[in-house]
Order: sequence, then C-alpha cells, then structure tokens
Amino acid sequence: MITFITGNKHKVKEAKEIFHNFNIELEHMDLGYCEPQGILEDVAIAGAKYASSKLKRPVIVEDAGLFIRSLNWFPGTYSSYVQETIGNSGVLKLMRGTKDRYAEFRSVIGYCTPKTEPKTFLGYVKGQIALQEKGDKGFAFDSLFYIEEKGKTFAELSIKEKSQFSHRKNSLKMFINWYKDNYSE
Repeated sequence: MITFITGNKHKVKEAKEIFHNFNIELEHMDLGYCEPQGILEDVAIAGAKYASSKLKRPVIVEDAGLFIRSLNWFPGTYSSYVQETIGNSGVLKLMRGTKDRYAEFRSVIGYCTPKTEPKTFLGYVKGQIALQEKGDKGFAFDSLFYIEEKGKTFAELSIKEKSQFSHRKNSLKMFINWYKDNYSE
C-alpha cells in the first residue's frame, strides 16, 4: 500500500484509477505541508521529506502545473495560485491574440521513506491552450488544455479516459514501475 499525501480530491480520484490499473492499493491522507516556490521537483522533494518524517512511513506527494510556452512557461509552479486568482478567464486574456498556444501539463511524484532521500518522477503531456473553455468533467485548467490527438480538452474526457495518458499517469507510471522493481514483495 502507498500513502498519497494531497488535499486535492480530484488528484486522488485520478491516482486511484491509475493505481488500480497496476493492482496497487492507494491510501489517501490530507496532510498540509509548506510548498517552496521553485521548480516542481523541489516542491515534491520538500513535501515528501516532510510527510515521511512526520508520519514515519513511505509516502508519495505530487506537484503539477500548467506550463505555457508563449508565456515563458507561466504559470508553472504558480499554477494553483493563478487558478485561485485570475482563473481560466485570466489565462485566456493573457493568451488573447497569441498564435503559439503550445502548453504542457507537468507532474512530479516525490517518494520518500523515513530512512531514504526523496526520489522524483517527472511526467508530462503536450497540448494546446484552447480559445475558450470546453467541458465540465475536469478541474482547474482542464477545460483549457486541448489534446489534438483526442480532439478534446481534458475536461471533455472522463477520469478513465484522462488517466490513460495524462501527465499524472505518466509520472505515476514511472514511479510504480520503479517501486515494483525496488520494493516488490
């Protein structure tokens, strides 16, 4: 069993779907921790170290962000703050008239035990910023993130569909494969 530390119920739903596909049980715990501003890996490392030492058990944490090329990879690690302050409509305003709409969702899993240093796993998915919000199945920036191969935004996909190729799936899959190789029972 793996303990996933997050306060985001949407991340838990998606992660449980992914872990289920690998026959690993996931336990969820909401344990607030300080998130240093910087690169995603730094946030995941700090969170994993803190949670593991506090709970005295192995944990994973996840930090994710939307990175838009034409905005110099903004909002990046400030994604949560940007979502809370200017929201999707603010991002669309920033993008008004911009031809380059390339974006990436990135996710970093931080794993740590009380006796080891944290290890990180970076996953991402490529997409475009849509011209308008579409869909109501996702959360945060999902209604803006358009996947050309699917012809839909993340918010137009079910959790099951999204968890087949999302940034979170990619980072969790890397973690799970590493975990199975190193901690198989």
